[in-house]
This record gives sequence, structure tokens and C-alpha cells, in this order.
Amino acid sequence: MKRVHRIYAVLFKEFLQIKRDRMTLALTFMLPLVQLLLFGYAIQTEVKHIPTVVFDQSLSVDSREILEAFSASGYFDVMYTVDGYAQVNEMIDSGQAKVGIVFPPDFARKIRRGESAPVQVLVDASDSMVSNQAIAVANSIGLLKSQELLTKKLSFSGPPYDIRVRPWYNPDGITAYYMVPAILGILVTLSMVMLTSMGIVRERERGTLEQLMVTPLKPYELMLGKILPYTVLGYIQITIALIIGVIVFHVPIKGSILQLYILTLFFITASLGLGIMISNIAKTQMQAMQLAFFVLLPSILLSGFMFPRDAMPKLIYYLGYLIPLTYYLDIIRGIVLKGIGFSYLVGQVVSLLVFSVILLIISTLKFSKKIV
Repeated sequence: MKRVHRIYAVLFKEFLQIKRDRMTLALTFMLPLVQLLLFGYAIQTEVKHIPTVVFDQSLSVDSREILEAFSASGYFDVMYTVDGYAQVNEMIDSGQAKVGIVFPPDFARKIRRGESAPVQVLVDASDSMVSNQAIAVANSIGLLKSQELLTKKLSFSGPPYDIRVRPWYNPDGITAYYMVPAILGILVTLSMVMLTSMGIVRERERGTLEQLMVTPLKPYELMLGKILPYTVLGYIQITIALIIGVIVFHVPIKGSILQLYILTLFFITASLGLGIMISNIAKTQMQAMQLAFFVLLPSILLSGFMFPRDAMPKLIYYLGYLIPLTYYLDIIRGIVLKGIGFSYLVGQVVSLLVFSVILLIISTLKFSKKIV
């Protein structure tokens, strides 16, 4: 009986402690609510409004009719019209467009002659979910439009519209090629944010930060001392993950490893900035862990790691720009799968640099040698 009373006493004490800790209490109730509402709207598996670039050499009524069918489907947004194959390649390489539609000069002439008229559809297959949807819908549109012509009793030697889909970068649709580079970004985010935030809070709880009070170091010097070991740890993780990806999953690295390592530094510093920011807010390791998960879940679900951002509502889509992993996924998938270089990734690098500078400056200003 006494043992039961002691258990009840411990339970009462813990619940009382949680009640007094208002921040932990708020995080316990608010985080699930916010995340359920946010992710419930954000997670969509059907991809629509895929950015599309068009190179129409025919400039005919027939080519415009096919383009209208693509646009009317709701799956393709014709955002760019260009005058050459090189521009189509550049748009898809840079990620501005996920699909390219090319009409040959004799497209309308072949239709009038009763010949099969080819339409080339180039698909960025580095994102398997987007590419699968685009390929299926493009083939369906070609089939439906061909049936419309055939019902008019026009004689054709073959299908009126010959949709020729060309998946780029990952033509076989191997999931590992798409997922392994992204998992690398998740691992770095997990390590940098969680280990940094909980490590600093743990030092504060144990009182080891008191040793820093008697040192002549300035806040930014203390900050460098905190982030450099984790930076090295991040690069070790990246190296191990790349080796496993190549040896075990046979992921081809088409771009420059040196550029990947250099650009990864911006992502590591941005993630470390988030971790240090959390450590400045949290008072206990439990709070640090909860806040870290609040950062990790959006990074997994809103960055394009699991679900394509093009399928998300506009508000959620723009919220994804507040997540460093969103930019790093473009970087690592671009270098590993597409083989593109820094010139195509300037926007992502600048965004990560801005993240890093802002977060580290704020963290440095809040991080002081005074124990709070």
C-alpha cells in the first residue's frame, strides 16, 4: 500500500511540475494542433499545376489545340514559351520547369496529310512522383485527342498525335536515385538541429556553462567554438552517406563532388543556426527536443522530401521557402542527378547564405556568457 502511495506521490509531483512549466505545457498542446492543421492541408499526392515550358516550332492551330488540352487538364501550367532547345534544356536543368513540350515545324502539315504527328514531352524525372503523374497525363491527353480526330472519320496511318515522352535524369524511375540524396539532407538537419540545441541546453542544465563565464572569449568566439565541431560531424555524415549511396544503392553522382561539399557548408551553417536558436529559447532538454521536432517535421513534409511542393496549396508552398532543406534538396539533387553546377544554383545558395547570416547573428546576440 505504501508503495502505491509513493507512486501516486511521484505522479502528482510530475504533473505539478509540468503544470508549472508553462512552456512545456504550451508545446505539448499546441504543437500537435498546429502540425495536424498544417500537414493536413499540405500533404497531397496528386500533383497538379506542373511548371511547363513550350517550344512551338509549328505555331499552328493544331499545336495550340494540343497546348490548350494540356493546360485544361489542370496538370500543366504553361509558364514559359521559348525559341530554342537550349532554352528548354536550361529551364528544366535549373528546375524552373518540370516539363518541356516541343512541337516540330511540320506538325500541322503531317496532321493534314493524315500522318502521325510527333509531340516531344521532356519530363524532369529527378522527382519521381511529379514525373510519373506528368507522363501518365501526357499520354492520356495524346490518346484522347487522337480519338477525337479519328471520330471525325479522318484516315491516319498511325495515331494522329504521337506523344513521345522523354524522362530525363532518372529515366528508369529508380526510387533510390531520388530518395538517397534527400535522406542525406534529412540526416544533416536531424544532427545539426537536435544535437546542437540539446547539447547546449544540457550544458546549461548541468552548469558547465559557468566555466565560460570566466573566459575572456567574446560571444561570437564562443559561437564558433560551438558550431565548428558539429560542422565537422556534418561533413563526416555526408561522406559516409554518399559512400553508402554509391556502393549499396548505385546512385550516380553526375556533378562535381567538390561543389557539393562547398555548397553543403551553407546548409550546415543554416541548420546549426536553427539549433542554436532553439537552445536560446528552450529552458530544458525536453523543450529543446519538442522544438527540434517542430522544425524537423516541416522539413520532412514541406520541403519536397516526401511530397512534391507543386501539389501543395499556395500558402503552404510559400511556407516551404522558410525551410533551409527546401533549398538544399534542389542543390543536392541538382548536382547528384542532373550534374548541374553553381550557375544554376545561385538562388538556392544565396537563400541559404541569408538564412545562415540572420540565424547566426541573432543567436550570437542572444548567446552570452551569463547563465540565465
